[in-house]
Amino acid sequence: MAITRDGRDAGQGERSGGLAPWLLCLAVLLAPAAGVHGEEMLQDTLKSAIVAFCALAAALAFFVDQRRHREPLRWHTVLWVPVLLLAHALGSMAWSHPYLAGVEAVRWFLFALMAWLALNTCTRERLPWLAWCAHGGAVIASVWAAWQFWGGLDLFPQGPQPASTFVNRNFFAEFTVCALPFGALLLARARTPWQVGGLSASLGFVLTALLMTGTRSALVAAALLVVVLGLAAWRCRKQLALAQWNTSLRLLAVAGLAGTVLVLGNVPTGNADIAGEGYGLTPITRGLHRAQSITPGDHSLNVRMGMWRATLRAIAAHPLAGLGAGAWENEIPRYEASGSQIETDYYVHDEFLQLVAEDGVVGWIALLALAAWLVGAARRTWRAQGELADADRPWRAVLLASLLALLVVSSIGFPWRLASTGALFALCMGALAASDARLATASRSWLRAIPWSPLASKLALAATTACLVLAVHITQQAQAAERDLVRAARLALAISRSGDPNDPRFAGARRQVLQLVRAGIAINPHYRKITPMVADEFARWGDWADAVWIWESVLASRPNVVVILTNVARGYDTLGRREQAMVALARARAIQPRAPAVRSLEVLMLARAGQEPAALAKAQASLAEGIADYDLVNTAFILAARAGAYAEARELLERRMRDWPESRARGLVQMGRLYDEGFHDPDRALAAFDAGLASASERERHALLASIPARYRTQLAPAAPAQTSASKR
Repeated sequence: MAITRDGRDAGQGERSGGLAPWLLCLAVLLAPAAGVHGEEMLQDTLKSAIVAFCALAAALAFFVDQRRHREPLRWHTVLWVPVLLLAHALGSMAWSHPYLAGVEAVRWFLFALMAWLALNTCTRERLPWLAWCAHGGAVIASVWAAWQFWGGLDLFPQGPQPASTFVNRNFFAEFTVCALPFGALLLARARTPWQVGGLSASLGFVLTALLMTGTRSALVAAALLVVVLGLAAWRCRKQLALAQWNTSLRLLAVAGLAGTVLVLGNVPTGNADIAGEGYGLTPITRGLHRAQSITPGDHSLNVRMGMWRATLRAIAAHPLAGLGAGAWENEIPRYEASGSQIETDYYVHDEFLQLVAEDGVVGWIALLALAAWLVGAARRTWRAQGELADADRPWRAVLLASLLALLVVSSIGFPWRLASTGALFALCMGALAASDARLATASRSWLRAIPWSPLASKLALAATTACLVLAVHITQQAQAAERDLVRAARLALAISRSGDPNDPRFAGARRQVLQLVRAGIAINPHYRKITPMVADEFARWGDWADAVWIWESVLASRPNVVVILTNVARGYDTLGRREQAMVALARARAIQPRAPAVRSLEVLMLARAGQEPAALAKAQASLAEGIADYDLVNTAFILAARAGAYAEARELLERRMRDWPESRARGLVQMGRLYDEGFHDPDRALAAFDAGLASASERERHALLASIPARYRTQLAPAAPAQTSASKR
């Protein structure tokens, strides 16, 4: 494909692209700025819908504009990366997890579409639109984060604050650090005092919000950006207004940027939860504290290292085809460390490892191709000569800087899978490819022309319209499923908090929980995050039949989750369906034979089958191996007491109370019964009963008092209230 001297493709005139470039840029403004108030729709769902609708609306606008054109459109070889991953995801649906592979296919389709549209519409004159939208999205999101940090805003349901409009503050930090280079370039291009002052202050505000999160990968990326953007500013000094600033403008920029960080960065938080984390009370102290905590002994890092090691084992087991697109969360329990029973997370927290684990050779090809292109693009950006190269160089530098920040946070997170950062990734790739086309500095093998015609536009319009209709339907179904499941979980938890969930007055509410969870599962049987919570509550109420079918619905989609397998086995055993219980237990044992949940269930089922000596021996062996959970220790205590091994039973009970302090009140009462029935020591029994009641809550006391032998209750009843009051004082 020939390239003209002014940087346009031969045969392709400068066309407006309609609203397409505006809509593309709007995605990185709205997605980080908007959030859901209420728990009945997840933040990720809203942001994904915003990006999807912006991308499809941009495609619709673009193809409407192309109806009267026959000139070829652009194609860049790097776009084969998302297309290759899309193809692998579609293929994975045939042999791996169809639903998870389908989700990945949709994600890579939207990514490829946004990058291709940016390639064909993102002229140099339109790049400021992208910069302003990215910076604007970061500023608005930072306003929400600052309000949460200083004012305790509780508008958006999320994890630890300040997470802005995101469900996790790491997600907010990752987008913010990727948007920083755009704000920096806007500042370097500013010419008037108002522009310089406003942009320097807003950039300082975004940096302060980043410090509030304490997200270490983003802080490392920000520190690296200082060096990279400094080099870029020196290399592009002739093209930036920064070089022509007088002394007053330079002082204004420094005061606006550094002054904002220093002043706002030393304002302490007004959020009690944030203060209680112990990471520091001001943005600056939090940032410094978290940066200094990057050590081999850090808990969060060790959790990630556990996931990375499991992923490396999965890669070794499936080096060619991989686990299947999106299937990491489904298959990783098979490769976790011996004794693991609960999924650490749904993602690896390393995009590169996850891509190779899921896509195998295709993942390696995609990563190597992307790396080769980015390295070549950086070299061309630094070395290219000429008027066109000079004009494009600042924009290429900022696009590369944003992608560099993204790659840094991708090594310890999963920003490619998040709507805001994923959209920015796609647009940066497409805009950089468009610059390649303008400069014609890339090898001709990178660039191709796509023949186009009015008929092609009509076909593309029909396909895009169909995709929009499908996107509306998927969004509605996702919102309905989340609404029903969240309502079911909230209502179930409320019933449990009442203290008497089996009270007849809750019968209607329990039926409503069941109806809601059935409706949610009917819409989306693959929803892994909330559905098991409802089953857990049914089990606590003693409704094992309903708990089991909900857990089974999860296992139909995620068959390798050990803790859910053991829950199902426990439920079947309680219901007297021993054969089905043994099948579920065998499945769990095959995945993780040393998991505490597996061992405790083996012991429990032996005991229920009347093999108590064998059950106690197995429990003792497991404890000797260091395998223990609450159920295993508790069952071992009961078996030891029944076997007359009272000294061992006492040690086990003391261990249970020490390792699970919430069981202390009940444990002291059980200790009293042990002293009474086993050691025949009424004085120590009375003291244990007295201590148990004194440490019990009002809700616990009545049930515990009823379990104490009558001859002791007459001695405790008058003194119990006084003991409780004294203990509270």
